[in-house]
Amino acid sequence: MHSDFQNYQPRPDLLADRVILVTGAAEGIGRAVARASARLGATVILSGFDEERLETVYDEIEADGSPEPASLPLDLEKADEQLYLGVASTLGDEFGRLDALVHCAVFAPFLSRIDDYDASQWERVLRINLTAPFLLTQTCLPLLRAAEDASVIFTSDRVGRTGLAYWGAFAAAKFGIEGLMQTLAEETRDSSNIRVNSLDPGAVRTGLRRELYPGEDPNTLPTPDAVVPAYLYLLGPDAIGTTGQALSAR
Repeated sequence: MHSDFQNYQPRPDLLADRVILVTGAAEGIGRAVARASARLGATVILSGFDEERLETVYDEIEADGSPEPASLPLDLEKADEQLYLGVASTLGDEFGRLDALVHCAVFAPFLSRIDDYDASQWERVLRINLTAPFLLTQTCLPLLRAAEDASVIFTSDRVGRTGLAYWGAFAAAKFGIEGLMQTLAEETRDSSNIRVNSLDPGAVRTGLRRELYPGEDPNTLPTPDAVVPAYLYLLGPDAIGTTGQALSAR
């Protein structure tokens, strides 16, 4: 693995002609990864539940002079298996393959101790942060296998590696993501060109962070762009052979 992948400097054509699906692309880390990938030549499929925000990112990518992206509005809470199968079928018809799948969508409505955690919210948090990434990845596996060099990146979190008080369902979901990553990496290691890793971006200046920590000065945190190099490294061919790793962007 690149010894300093956190400060990785990609070449301008690193992701040329690659098809990359990014969830949570409407804002935060997902938006930053999507724009950076497009600038390096990728055709980016922007996924999120807010169509207006997706359109904004779509316009930003076009204004950058990058390859024309595609938009895939998707409600991760309500989507069922049939919808994901339809998504994969549409992507297959349109692109024939998928070179990378980057899971950046995230949902954490509040911090709460386990004593008080609402059961319906528990189910909702697990659905968006764990079940949805599983279903989308599962249905896209044939498209990923059709690529010469495919990458799946699960955005993790420190609380998915060491549990912290009050993170409840979000921590449980992120621990699940780590297990999903390791399992899929083992299943694909010797039978495909797919590599699977998780990446903890650390505390970043995002809307979600601001909602959970309203008293924190956001200017003390790095912007989403600061963690993009690590994602780009895992997306490109320099990361071939790196799989099953729980990595940190900083």
